[in-house]
Amino acid sequence: MAKHSLKAWIMATRPWSFTASALSVIVVLAYLDWLTGGVDWTNGFWAVGAIILFHAAGNTWSDYSDFRRGVDAPDTYGVKTLTSGSFTPASIRNLAFGLLAAALAAGLGLMCRAGATLFWIGLGGLVCTLCYPPLKYRALGDAVILMAYGLLPAIGTSFVAIGRIDWRVLWVALPVGLLVDAILHANNTRDMRTDRRADVRTMAQGLGIRGSVVLYSLETLLPFAWVLLLVPAGVFSWWSLAALGLLPVALRNSRMMRTFRDEADAAAIATLDQLSAQLQLFFCVVLTLSFLLDTWLR
Repeated sequence: MAKHSLKAWIMATRPWSFTASALSVIVVLAYLDWLTGGVDWTNGFWAVGAIILFHAAGNTWSDYSDFRRGVDAPDTYGVKTLTSGSFTPASIRNLAFGLLAAALAAGLGLMCRAGATLFWIGLGGLVCTLCYPPLKYRALGDAVILMAYGLLPAIGTSFVAIGRIDWRVLWVALPVGLLVDAILHANNTRDMRTDRRADVRTMAQGLGIRGSVVLYSLETLLPFAWVLLLVPAGVFSWWSLAALGLLPVALRNSRMMRTFRDEADAAAIATLDQLSAQLQLFFCVVLTLSFLLDTWLR
């Protein structure tokens, strides 16, 4: 059996993707601090660590499932952890289960600090992690991502940070969740042809090229309209208008998606998932800083 370095094991979890999950919690922490005047930062950053572990488990479990299903092959885009032969399927499966055990342990520790209600939120995260691959193959992956990176992190962070669920966190969870889902949708749109070959049906396939282009544009641009509407209403800080400075980036991504006109021309949007991830990163950072700055100045 080939031995792998610690770095190789870490890279197998796709650590570059963790900003999507970590920032889903961090931006809610900053928003709650702005709303309520104080949060439990220890519990909050514990939640960041827990969701990263769940994310890592989900990544490796998805890679294992996709390889076994035939979704990932040497000629497909994306990670080459298994398709290159550098890791065996069993090793990635075992890594996924190990990470999931660590995530559950972190969640149980946080539940002891915050309260039993967290059990049900954590259970939702567990279900999303384990069921994502089969649901993705049935065009429900987008719904799982919205739940796992939008709703659940928001209400879970609220509970551990202020001791109760403040449903106002959904104001910030929605745009963040849409931008995370845009990453998946860009990936699935690019992979329409190879997914069909593997007998996998994603939402992108169901919508077709034109519908997928429209959905991606909505997921990418609606968060900016959301900010523009909520700032004057007092739901977001006036500093949050700084996020509109990222609108040209969103428009660039949308234009790139519109160049995709044929399933065989996946190269036209080969990097769009990465560009979408960068947009989500910058958007969350700007929103987080806007809430922290306004809290500090008042």
